[in-house]
Amino acid sequence: MSVVLRRIYEEDEILGGHRVLIDRVWPRGISKEAAHLDEWIKEIAPSSSLRKWFNHDPDKFQTFKESYQREINENSEASHKLNELKEIASDSRVVLLFGAKDKEHNHAVVLKEMIEK
Repeated sequence: MSVVLRRIYEEDEILGGHRVLIDRVWPRGISKEAAHLDEWIKEIAPSSSLRKWFNHDPDKFQTFKESYQREINENSEASHKLNELKEIASDSRVVLLFGAKDKEHNHAVVLKEMIEK
C-alpha cells in the first residue's frame, strides 16, 4: 500500500499514481491543468466549521484528528470515498494533494493514516 502526501504548491515533479485533491476549496493560483488530477474529492475534506475551529493550530491537532475521523465515519459519502481510496491504494500509489502550509498538522496526515489502516 502506497499513500504519498504532497502540498500542491510545492510539487517539483508530478508524481505518478492516482492523484487526488482532498481540499474542499480549489487551491488559489493553481490551474486545473497544472494540478494533473485524477479526482477532486471535496466530500472527504473536513467540514468548514471544523477547519475554521482548528485553524492549523498544532495544539489542537489531536482533537481535530479525532473530530475529523468521526466526521468521515459518520458521513456515508465520505466513508464510501475513503473505502474507494483504500481499494485504489491496495493496487497502486495514491497521491493526496492538499494546500495547507503545515505539512505535519493537517487533514491529509489524518486521511493517510485512515487509508493505511
